[in-house]
Amino acid sequence: MTKHKDLVSNRKAFHDYEILDTFEAGISLMGSEVKSLRANQGSLQDAYVLISDHDVILKNASIAPYSQAAMFGHEERRARKLLLHKREIDKLLKATQDKGIALIPLAIYTKGGFIKVKIGVARGKRAYDKRAAIKEKEQKRAIDRAMKQFNP
Repeated sequence: MTKHKDLVSNRKAFHDYEILDTFEAGISLMGSEVKSLRANQGSLQDAYVLISDHDVILKNASIAPYSQAAMFGHEERRARKLLLHKREIDKLLKATQDKGIALIPLAIYTKGGFIKVKIGVARGKRAYDKRAAIKEKEQKRAIDRAMKQFNP
């Protein structure tokens, strides 16, 4: 099993969306983008995934320009092609046919020397769902705290 290290993660996605399924995709990057990502200079804050003509594209993801790449740098928020098998693209297309379903990037990480993107098929949470999740998390914390107090 190969270990992978998160370079960039979209923690807010788990708060705002209910993740129904995940996919792993390769990403087409320039050399300066790879260097910048390895220096943890990326953000998936407002990023989303789009499918057009059987091409899967990561839009609005920010990868800061690499300072050492003088004239061979890259645009910070350019569209980047994601690499998936045809059957995976078909699954994503089928999943997005439902109303309220979005494709969002959850993380960018390294796996065996390659940079991968974790894509989530997600449905937006309503405000009361978010409150319920926060309440549940607080209750779990309180239980863990009480268990720790009685079982040192």
